[in-house]
Amino acid sequence: MSDQRVVYLPPRRPKDECGVFGIYGAERAPQIAYYGLFALQHRGQESAGIAASDGQRLKAHRGMGLVSEVFDRSLLEGWESHLAIGHVRYSTTGSSSASNAQPLVIRYRHGRIALAHNGNLTNAAALRDALESRGSIFQTTTDTEVIAHLVAHQCGAGLEAALVAALAQVEGAYALVVMNEHGLIGVRDPNGIRPLSLGRLGDAWVLASETCAFDIIGAEFVRDVAPGEMVIIDQTGLRSRQALPAGRPSLCVFEYIYFARPDSNLDGRNVHSVRKALGAHLWRDYPVEADLVTGVPDSSISAASGFAEAAGIPFEMGLVKNRYIGRTFIQPDQGTRTAGAKIKYNPLRKVLEGKRVVLVDDSIVRGTTIRQIVRLLRDAGALEVHLRISSPPYTNSCYFGIDTSAPEELVAASKTVEEIRRETGADSLAYLTVEAMAEAIGLPADRSCVACFTGEYPVNIQGAHRKLVMEGEENRD
Repeated sequence: MSDQRVVYLPPRRPKDECGVFGIYGAERAPQIAYYGLFALQHRGQESAGIAASDGQRLKAHRGMGLVSEVFDRSLLEGWESHLAIGHVRYSTTGSSSASNAQPLVIRYRHGRIALAHNGNLTNAAALRDALESRGSIFQTTTDTEVIAHLVAHQCGAGLEAALVAALAQVEGAYALVVMNEHGLIGVRDPNGIRPLSLGRLGDAWVLASETCAFDIIGAEFVRDVAPGEMVIIDQTGLRSRQALPAGRPSLCVFEYIYFARPDSNLDGRNVHSVRKALGAHLWRDYPVEADLVTGVPDSSISAASGFAEAAGIPFEMGLVKNRYIGRTFIQPDQGTRTAGAKIKYNPLRKVLEGKRVVLVDDSIVRGTTIRQIVRLLRDAGALEVHLRISSPPYTNSCYFGIDTSAPEELVAASKTVEEIRRETGADSLAYLTVEAMAEAIGLPADRSCVACFTGEYPVNIQGAHRKLVMEGEENRD
């Protein structure tokens, strides 16, 4: 008889919207972009796309599914281009459909351009209304098309100037890569909420949401794109300008806690090392007598190992995650998530039986799944389950490119820590404070976006709630 009990659970995490990639000056740029998108696949599994140019003609291919499902070898072999951008998507703005896959390609008076965007514009609904009143016809429901229309309305301006003028009108979060037939542009919002890095591959320049994309293609990290900075890459080389006045630096702290890959570096900090430090701070602030420490795969493993190392308690793999999950797992529709999408966890009875267990997780959002995981550990024979969360209580919705529930669905928004402990069935529960989290990351709380924990948003969110409601209604259709 197996020592494992198998259970299927609904998705338990907030989702990041997407990942972007761009390259200029390399032979077979689309093929390199393909591998770059593989490294960024964790940032979006709903759709993928690549646009490319040989200096004369811009072409693109997009589709629903994983990178490997959208592209095959025969398709990419025919692309001989030195310039390409790519995108992987999970929808938080706009419905889940092929029309919303990116890069978005448009034709305007100066030719064709392609855009790939990570983030959310908080004033997108108002901008869309204004553009439609002036005759604009939208083909998608994404923020990215709002930017495209704003660019097209800059009469007489070249792409660089038009993009600067367009972005001066938008509010919110964005890491954007844009190309025409001749060059590549990367730009980051004035607060730097979403990440964007610059790398070098021989004589070629590379842009990516995370540095792990550089590793897979053999590129060297050069630096992060600064908040409000625009980098322009074409046949004359690379140049930079401060396209928009920089605001308060506000890199999304959830990139460190959950979204980014452990092998990526953000703002000079290795993500795995940061997560280990978060776990160590959990032990420092909330010690507990236990026989073993385990984490919820995959993002909590680093924090769990940091907790175990600081505590001198053995780290064990108490849960095994099935990595061959069907695409229902990543569907953005809440009804699909609840009814059809399933994550499979196997608790290891021989590891857990008769033990006092510390279970480390990176966050509790709705609270439903962690309750089931605690039950799994108890059913596998754990004597005690002590829950430690390597972030503060998640109490506020995100409007900057992360798919989270309305506030009334966030368990920590309406319940105390003790009430959540009782609901989860854990013997004890502790979260990091905002101050301890900032100390572990080495990034002051006032130099990162911690709005999901504090409700203090770095930019204006008026109108963003209307957009959140609209998208929720659309996705219920």
